Amino acid sequence: MEFTKLQELIYNLPIENAMKRNIISVSPEMTIKQINGILRINRISGAPVLEDGRLVGVVSLEDLLKAIEEGEANAPVRERMTTRLITVLETSSIIEAIKKFYQTGVGRLLVVNDQGNLTGILTANDITKGLLETISRGIQENEVKQDSGIIFREDIVSDQTCLSLRYRVKERDFKNGGSASSKIKKALERLGISPEIVRRVSISAYESEMNLVIHTNYGGELITEIQPELIRLTTLDQGPGIPDIDQALSPGYSTAPEWIRELGFGAGMGLANIKKCVDSFTLESTLGVGTKLEVVINF
Repeated sequence: MEFTKLQELIYNLPIENAMKRNIISVSPEMTIKQINGILRINRISGAPVLEDGRLVGVVSLEDLLKAIEEGEANAPVRERMTTRLITVLETSSIIEAIKKFYQTGVGRLLVVNDQGNLTGILTANDITKGLLETISRGIQENEVKQDSGIIFREDIVSDQTCLSLRYRVKERDFKNGGSASSKIKKALERLGISPEIVRRVSISAYESEMNLVIHTNYGGELITEIQPELIRLTTLDQGPGIPDIDQALSPGYSTAPEWIRELGFGAGMGLANIKKCVDSFTLESTLGVGTKLEVVINF
């Protein structure tokens, strides 16, 4: 089943993010008349009853009015409070609170922590308000995310502003091949980098990462430096090196063994694809020592 955004919020929003924390409570020895005045002054329809900090009951305006009608205005609330406590855990999802409201028909829920201590009060209006605030906050965060590229380029001032992302890539690790480049892509998107630049960097990063997986003896490092006007992608390894760089840059040329080609890798287009996507391409390699590939994509 596919959830709507609202359904997703209901399931993910914890009760503690929607409940009222400024609890107005009463003691069991207070009179019905006293508590009636407290509820009216604070414009609330009920209150929890605490004895030595421990939750022992709850009293509603209806309970008080009934007691007054019966001539018991000076009776202690202990005699009229409800001791059947309907509680929810503060870390539970809002969906659990909605179930409790539906099952019991009460107007408010007592929110407790793992130790059973009262930490808040929750009403149906609190749930609506909490969901609306969460939706609003999500919209604001999205707007910040959209503008974050501008913040990165214009609002941060230093002699050299740079965000560096560094990943270790293992040789022959086809299961995780592409995970580093995927993380780089997500980071660029969160920074608000334009989709076209993200696409070019993602292709370059993926091909570079897979070269480390396929062609190296000990894996290597994939380093992304994000600067105000450019992105620099550096790939480093410690062997075996490239015998002929010009030949390696020829589309379709590959030194990958047959078993790797059977897996669908090593078609010989990696370096050629990278070169098409970047504004600057530098490849250095020494046999038995290692290879360094550095590419730059300008904004």
